[in-house]
Amino acid sequence: MTMSLADPATEVAVGTRRAAVLARLRDSLGPLSVAQVAEQTGLHVNTARFHLDRLVADGLVERTVEEREVPGRPRILYGPRASAPGPRSFRLLAEMLTGLVASIESAGPAVIETGQAWGRHLVERPSPAATVDVDEGAERLKKLLDDVGFRPESVVVDDGVELRLHHCPFREVAEPHTDVVCQLHLGLMQGALAEIRAPLTADSLEPLVTPTMCVAQLRSVPARRSRR
Repeated sequence: MTMSLADPATEVAVGTRRAAVLARLRDSLGPLSVAQVAEQTGLHVNTARFHLDRLVADGLVERTVEEREVPGRPRILYGPRASAPGPRSFRLLAEMLTGLVASIESAGPAVIETGQAWGRHLVERPSPAATVDVDEGAERLKKLLDDVGFRPESVVVDDGVELRLHHCPFREVAEPHTDVVCQLHLGLMQGALAEIRAPLTADSLEPLVTPTMCVAQLRSVPARRSRR
């Protein structure tokens, strides 16, 4: 009687063979070809290829092409992925790191400086000959914040521009650590405005003025000179 793949015994056997193939790849000092996997596991070449293809589809193994310096068709090689798929917890990491920073006395200036550095890095710098006025500076900053996910709205006020941020992409981490996360964002805005030489600076960022909105105040300053 021929057993179908749905039979429990068959499924166990298939799983055992596939696990053996994966273990062989993980124990190897380098990637292996289908023929090498078949030889080292005692499987038929076609069976070895079947399991390797499934492991690639499952994200556990990666397929590469052999680098050759001599004529001939390069072999397809298989090796385990450096990091197997699994759950991620970036929010937990972010909370741990912001908690650490919050526990350090006098960390405020360093937090601002870090945000400024990232603001300079993320914004697109204008050409040296370009002159950026208040309106363009506010629009460039608004685009950067929109790209990050803040959904900003700019409103002209008497002494500058008010940026209303309708969504915080880091809210779950920011709420218990506004002294860290919001200061990073304030520094980011300051660094971006300085990088584009806008006659504006970010004076303040008030978190959660409403349950869904934070507000940043941009103030006019003397125009910055071009950096060469």
